[in-house]
Amino acid sequence: MRVIVCGAGQVGLSIASQLALEGMDVVVVDHSATLAQRLGDSLDVQTVTGHASDPRVLKQAGAEQADMIIAATFSDEVNMVACQVAHSLFGVPKKIARVRTQGYLDANYRAMFAKEHMPIDVIISPEAEVARAVVRRVTAPGAFDLIPLMDGRARLVGVRIGDDCPIINTPLRQLTALFPDLQITAIAIGRGDKYFVPSSDDQIFPMDRVYFIAATAHIDRAMAAFGHEEQKARRVLIIGGGNIGLMIADALDQASIAVRMIEKSEAQAARAAELAPNLVVINGDALEPEILEEAGVKAADTSIAVTNDDQSNILASLMAKRVGAERTIALINRASFSTLVSPLDIDVVVNPRDITISTILRHVRRGRVREVHSIGDGFGEVLEIDALATSEVVNKTISQLQLPDGAIVGAIMRDGEIELPKPNAVIKEGDRVVVFAEEAVVRKLERFFEVRLEFF
Repeated sequence: MRVIVCGAGQVGLSIASQLALEGMDVVVVDHSATLAQRLGDSLDVQTVTGHASDPRVLKQAGAEQADMIIAATFSDEVNMVACQVAHSLFGVPKKIARVRTQGYLDANYRAMFAKEHMPIDVIISPEAEVARAVVRRVTAPGAFDLIPLMDGRARLVGVRIGDDCPIINTPLRQLTALFPDLQITAIAIGRGDKYFVPSSDDQIFPMDRVYFIAATAHIDRAMAAFGHEEQKARRVLIIGGGNIGLMIADALDQASIAVRMIEKSEAQAARAAELAPNLVVINGDALEPEILEEAGVKAADTSIAVTNDDQSNILASLMAKRVGAERTIALINRASFSTLVSPLDIDVVVNPRDITISTILRHVRRGRVREVHSIGDGFGEVLEIDALATSEVVNKTISQLQLPDGAIVGAIMRDGEIELPKPNAVIKEGDRVVVFAEEAVVRKLERFFEVRLEFF
């Protein structure tokens, strides 16, 4: 199957890399000959130099035989026109576009993306996705990652383990005995700079990063089991008054959480105050302790730094924590910075690239894959899959599946009820199954669920 990826930036590079590893016929289009050459030298992909909206360039990229186009250049307009050209001239079946400008996404103008106007099948808004991810983390203090699964009935949670965790140095198989009425499935553990899929004999140690799945109704108790009983956020300080900051402020206001904002640009601060009349906006530099104190950082449960500058977000988060914020969340775009931030006193790092990639992959996978989430800096994927009648997994117990090493069943939903997997649990036709797989074994997992990496 042929996929055209428009844009050789961080998102385009990551998507192309992932699809190439999975055996796809990938062509990357970028107007920069240098970027295209660099990508072609490092990945098993074809490259074409030129503007993605140019019909001649798309023709050269093989659009006539393409099954999907993913337009992820830095220009919204180029992304939209590329999808239009791919549809009108080449009949590409599936079209995905990254659109950042919120004006295009206004509910009053959504009709422009109808098939008879601008036929884009999936629109990805990185800003909206990031805002939702941040809000989820605010509403679950103690978690550095939180992803809803199975129509919100379950959660994938990432937590850091402290010295006061009640289950440190305890084999995972004993969790059931310690918490008999609490169903938790640990699917991945990060230790140092490595992640691994734990066995029942593995123990949890301080400083570990643990991903687990639990029913939504059990999340608070599950967090307590891992040593996290933080109070729900009541007062939040947002640093950065751009679109992401405003979307976060609106969502938190609707959740009855008190919000204040610091914005360095006078014009941007005035715009934020105009668009959000209930929001207290302070015009100033968040790197100045006086400004942080004026904004009430000492009383803030959480500080959220979402400016368009990674360095500012890192420094502002460290300053906020030093001045008095209980918890900090920082938006960091550059992957190289994420590893540097780990030893610092920043509680949660949000990476727009990873969020965007997970969202795109969700729409790339075919068959009965409902959701795809990348975790652990690309360590693996959490897939939410419908069990088909012809699947190898149907009418077998978990212990009979013989999944490849690096894969684990995290949860099963049947008739709206969540069941955390036990060795004797049977998967039935129509069940929705959450599975985690290391990146290297995702393709091996396909045959078990008869899910092919094809296209709509």
